[in-house]
Amino acid sequence: MDENEFEGAARDLGGKVQDAVGGLTGDAATQAEGKWNQAAGKAQKTFGAAADEIRDNVADKPLTALALAAGVFFVLGYLMRR
Repeated sequence: MDENEFEGAARDLGGKVQDAVGGLTGDAATQAEGKWNQAAGKAQKTFGAAADEIRDNVADKPLTALALAAGVFFVLGYLMRR
């Protein structure tokens, strides 16, 4: 588990607590902030998982990753010329 996954999971859990506290106290702002933190935590956790996956793929197949990066930069260079 990478740092982003851990922090995302913690933020999601904190957001759930905030949402519940806001619901119990009737504080809509706290509840909305909790929902926002849940969404941000889930996004951060997903980003961390994707970064781990990319890192593993590059480590397993470095030449494929290099060829893919070269292709992307070639296409971007071609598009920027226009």
